[in-house]
Amino acid sequence: MKDNSGSILLALVTGAVVGAGFGILYAPNKGVETRHKIKDKAKDAKQDLKNQISHAKDELTQMANNRIEVFEQKLEDTIINMSYKADDIIVSLEHKLEDLKKKNAQLHK
Repeated sequence: MKDNSGSILLALVTGAVVGAGFGILYAPNKGVETRHKIKDKAKDAKQDLKNQISHAKDELTQMANNRIEVFEQKLEDTIINMSYKADDIIVSLEHKLEDLKKKNAQLHK
């Protein structure tokens, strides 16, 4: 629902602006008054759209920052985990090397 809320809000605002525009055009006012009202409504719609875009930009920035933080934490956890596994592999290889050295020493006796 959160992903569609911006689209739904934009559709509602657009519908309201178009509806207001038709209402103004068919209102029994003088041409100058009608043009003035249309201009005012267009300015209001422009400001509303700017506000919506700014809000959407803020939400997207926050969402991106949150995802970056999650990714960085997972990356750090993975690196730490790999480091521990690398240490385990090194210890295991060192034990095998010691065993091979002992077996080699027994063969040379």
